[in-house]
Amino acid sequence: MKKVLGAKVVTTLGAAEGALPAQIQEALGELVGAAREGLLALSVGVGLGVVHELMELEVDEVVGPRGRHNPARSAKRHGREDGSMTLGGRRVQVSRPRIRSADDARELPVETYAYFADRDPLTRAVMDRVLAGVSTRKFAQVGEPVGVGVETSSSATSKTSVSEMFVERTATALEELMSHRLDDVRLAVMMLDGMEIADRTHVVALGITTDGVKIPLGLWEG
Repeated sequence: MKKVLGAKVVTTLGAAEGALPAQIQEALGELVGAAREGLLALSVGVGLGVVHELMELEVDEVVGPRGRHNPARSAKRHGREDGSMTLGGRRVQVSRPRIRSADDARELPVETYAYFADRDPLTRAVMDRVLAGVSTRKFAQVGEPVGVGVETSSSATSKTSVSEMFVERTATALEELMSHRLDDVRLAVMMLDGMEIADRTHVVALGITTDGVKIPLGLWEG
């Protein structure tokens, strides 16, 4: 009788030491026991994009949309400059927009940048809230609309609304990113890990392609 071998479960450390291409081994080495880190790093990257988006929304509110000249405007765009902020416990570089009064008398503050530069918007509590929201939105339904953008209003730069917009837009961006189709993706490794988010257990799946690229595959509550 022919003996049939069962599937073998390999830890990330064991897989990294196996006969895999050097590029894959290097990627695995970075991800040993770090499925959560990979997801949180992804959150930081998405959060940075949201910060840029919110700053541009404020500039549009103060100056007006690009390409629409308003002779009665009181402010104008004045290029960009390098800045920095803390996001997810990491100091990151930010290219921030600048605004000047229409008569060039003074530079005007970008309140959104000042708000984010003074605190870490992606604390553990906020990150847990974002990820918990993503995990319960059934993002596996590919192609589902990600929702209507937050309307810009006169209170858009208040501390409360900026925080809420950051949470909502980060969750929406993560949901969209993790909903893309994987038809053409060739995976060499798939990692599953349990993690505590907002006092509940979640399962995160990360994949590594044959080219060594790390891809988030899903996040589920339960």
